[in-house]
Amino acid sequence: MTRVRSSRLLASVLLIPLLAGCFASGGDTGSSGDAEDGSRLRVALAFPPAENLSPYGADATILSRLGVTERLTALDANGAAAPALAVSWQRKDARTWLFTLREATFQDGTDVTAQAVAASLTEATEAEPEPAALSGVTLTAKAEGRSAVRITTGEPDPVLPLRLASPSLAVLSAKAYEEKDRVDLVGTATGPFELTKVTGSSSATLDRHDDYWGGRAQASGIDAKFVADGTARTAALRTGDIDLAEAVPVAQAASLEEDTRRETATTRTTSLLLNSRSGVFKDAKLRAAARAAVDTSALADGVYEGHADAGVGIYGSAVTWAEGKRQQPVGRARAAQPDGTSITLATYDNRPELPEVAQVLKQQLEKAGFKVTLEVREYSRIESDALAGRFDAFVLARNSLVDTGDPVAVLAGDFTCDGGYNLALLCDKDVDRAVARAEATSDTAERQDAVMAAEARILGTDAVVPLVHQRVITGVGADVRGALLDPYERTLVGTGTRR
Repeated sequence: MTRVRSSRLLASVLLIPLLAGCFASGGDTGSSGDAEDGSRLRVALAFPPAENLSPYGADATILSRLGVTERLTALDANGAAAPALAVSWQRKDARTWLFTLREATFQDGTDVTAQAVAASLTEATEAEPEPAALSGVTLTAKAEGRSAVRITTGEPDPVLPLRLASPSLAVLSAKAYEEKDRVDLVGTATGPFELTKVTGSSSATLDRHDDYWGGRAQASGIDAKFVADGTARTAALRTGDIDLAEAVPVAQAASLEEDTRRETATTRTTSLLLNSRSGVFKDAKLRAAARAAVDTSALADGVYEGHADAGVGIYGSAVTWAEGKRQQPVGRARAAQPDGTSITLATYDNRPELPEVAQVLKQQLEKAGFKVTLEVREYSRIESDALAGRFDAFVLARNSLVDTGDPVAVLAGDFTCDGGYNLALLCDKDVDRAVARAEATSDTAERQDAVMAAEARILGTDAVVPLVHQRVITGVGADVRGALLDPYERTLVGTGTRR
């Protein structure tokens, strides 16, 4: 059965004066019973659901960060595959792996069995559009007894355990798939917190999953609000109306007490993506002109106030091995004179720095001779137009390892002809060949070298201009303990997160 992503939702804009009241009704009542059972956590997330909380797209990260969903594997601090629902795995041959499951229970009370896991992974392979983690991959999952799953790929896949750690490959119970063309996340996942209610694109309510295999969470539940306004998120943390604020804007960081702001180096890079399929930037010489016009140090030191590093490549500063292996871009065209060429530059405001980045870029591009029209919307309202190529240029903050933990995945998904998140609309045979070579390389060091060779090919097209490598600022209430801050931005709350 094919699963189709639900229609996109219009995001609510929550104003600062309303935020305290929104959290009050679902938050800690202060009763003795609540105190004994663990207070509820009040969380403000930056991105409203763009796909009705589909587990297969960008919204999958929301579910992962809130502790709702889990995969067969996870990523450890070094970016290696670590046990999650699978306790171990073996590579049987070039295309076959065997994953042994731990004893666990779905939130609906049914057991996590090999048959359930295989069925869930099969649903993911049939989703439309396909999850980014499965871009270019053919995968077949079959139960082997009650506690092992045999996974076979169409071609050898040396990083399958990393791929299966993707938030978009969450394991769900059979109940999740009972309705045609809809995946029901309410009470069907395995994480420490169970999704019980979703109110459009404005809020979600979660309760503790008491039978969680990793132990009972210390918080009794989570009241999550999707608050696109970064100033509102920060103000609510400052006044004590929320406990955790995602993506505190750089401009607001100084307004928080030092012990309530946490800065984490990430694998996130903010880039300028140029539409290479149609319009002005189909011309490589004009793409080169745009790239030459950009001053990345002005963005890192100015817009980000030193909370970011000037962009040098696709991978962020937390990808520590990349710096020593980086190669010079290959095949760049010579820049042409823009001579007043008109372009439309777009971005989104969920990350408050991005409109300011776009404004600075507008000035830099105009100085170089372009005529620039700027368009800014909330992300869920702009993603489809960006993917359809309705803009000449787009400013995007992208975590390069969020989909799989494998550095090749972002190259395949974002910059190849068949990539599912190719906002630059790049289709270059040399790039596709370089990415394919990296995908086929098993040895870790050699794979990294191949990744850097592919990056050099991609940068040589000037379809992507790395701007800054970000450090994310998270607002953490003074009485909150155990917030999970990781460079891959897949986690935020877990069993030990409490207040």
